[in-house]
Amino acid sequence: MQALLSHERLLVVAGVATAVAYVAGDRLITNGSTVAIASTVVLVLAIICASQRVAYHAEQLAHRLGDPYGTMVLTLAAVLVEVVVLAIVMSHETSPTLVRDTIYAAVMLDINGILGLAALMGGIKHGEQAYNDDSGRVYTVMILTAMAISMIMPEFVPADRWHLYSGFTIFIMIMLYAVFLRMQTGPHSYFFSYAYPEKRRPVVKTVPGPDTVWSVGLLITGVVLIGALSEVMAQSLNVSLANVNVPPALPALVVALISASPEMLTALRAALANRMQSVVNIALGASLSTVILTVPLMEALALFTGQPFEMAMTPIQTMMVLITLVITAINLNDGQTNAIEGMTHFALFATFLMLTALGL
Repeated sequence: MQALLSHERLLVVAGVATAVAYVAGDRLITNGSTVAIASTVVLVLAIICASQRVAYHAEQLAHRLGDPYGTMVLTLAAVLVEVVVLAIVMSHETSPTLVRDTIYAAVMLDINGILGLAALMGGIKHGEQAYNDDSGRVYTVMILTAMAISMIMPEFVPADRWHLYSGFTIFIMIMLYAVFLRMQTGPHSYFFSYAYPEKRRPVVKTVPGPDTVWSVGLLITGVVLIGALSEVMAQSLNVSLANVNVPPALPALVVALISASPEMLTALRAALANRMQSVVNIALGASLSTVILTVPLMEALALFTGQPFEMAMTPIQTMMVLITLVITAINLNDGQTNAIEGMTHFALFATFLMLTALGL
């Protein structure tokens, strides 16, 4: 038991934070904005701790199940964390653009932030880093198609027919994901892999991970903790922002940061280990999953409640997405990345942060 607690210390931290938050109760939000802001920061960090362990146990299950089920578990676990946090924050946030802004922020964070920083750091250390350029092309065209259907075309849909287009969007997103999953795990699985030359390494005794039952149980525990922490965090976040002049898209950025946090360290470690294919799969795969799975779930919720979300991106958001995907298509077209290409993406990420800070 002691070994398990030591191994799951991040989950223990999240559990302790949950207990403290619920014992403290309203005192976290009734003692002024300073306490609320501090509480929000601590709660966000606790949620990130729990999401790290959810991602770890999802990866353990994926290794045991193999494809295609392993890929599905990884994807669904990542999206589940985002949907849980997003749905709970939405219950305390009246903004109709929260879903749109969260998906947009997640795409900027995944492609320009994670991919950009990883390619920059990996390029500085290793020079040019190889990957399978087929994966870059497939991911880019899928992301562009999904975002065009779900976040650009809604601008032209009459308001009294939103429910028809929402139903259509759900159907198309499911079809796109089904075909993509079949391609990723079937006859075209080689698109998403790259044969790196193996180096001789000393044999290191590895510690086996938890068995399947433990992984499932701890994964569910992590999701429950994320939900419980998000409930308190959403309340403290609203109080924190009530009397502070902050960008309106900050809640969306917080949700996107929470959902992307497990991928960041994994991608950076892969880049520094000269495994750029893993970085491409993580960054672009996370972006695609965010759009192609979060959108239908949120649209289904809108149809269920009868309250539509504002899904059409603003002109600035649309331009940033198009520029990002054009740069991605150019950079990921030759099978090698370098520091310059990473810097172009990171510059776009900095631009996204600046525009967000300006409230645009």
